[in-house]
Amino acid sequence: MARPPGAAFSIGDLATRSGTKVETIRYYEKVGLMPKASRTAGNHRAYTRAHADRLAFIRHGRELGFPLDSVRALLTLADDRERPCAEVDAIARKHLTAVRDRIGLLRTLEAELSRMLDRCGRGQVAECRVIEVLADQTHVHCLSPEHSGHRLRDVPTLDGKP
Repeated sequence: MARPPGAAFSIGDLATRSGTKVETIRYYEKVGLMPKASRTAGNHRAYTRAHADRLAFIRHGRELGFPLDSVRALLTLADDRERPCAEVDAIARKHLTAVRDRIGLLRTLEAELSRMLDRCGRGQVAECRVIEVLADQTHVHCLSPEHSGHRLRDVPTLDGKP
């Protein structure tokens, strides 16, 4: 059932309809990305369609990889509809450059991993090329000077952890 435009709904409802965790919504409120919700007589948060729309904007920005500071700036700019979009373009261009840099680093990482695996004899661990390369802290076996250590550390792991 659709709610009227000004109708309030709970944080659980907002989380469900947006696919966002309750803790994340609270965090966005805490850091000022989301306006504080009004409270019911029972002291529960009461969200409106405007909150849902703002959260959708934040989520979409995050899905596109924009850092929170950029999302914050974009939200501020979006709130001033008469403003020229040059600042929006500048934020998007900066992000595109960062994405292209990461793609380059990922291509280097892909080549490095492919090379390691191609040279693997598939024998015993004692002669394993992957283990040999990983254990060699001099990086003498590495394909690219880009892989001198620190640059590839900037590429997030697939599980998102350092």
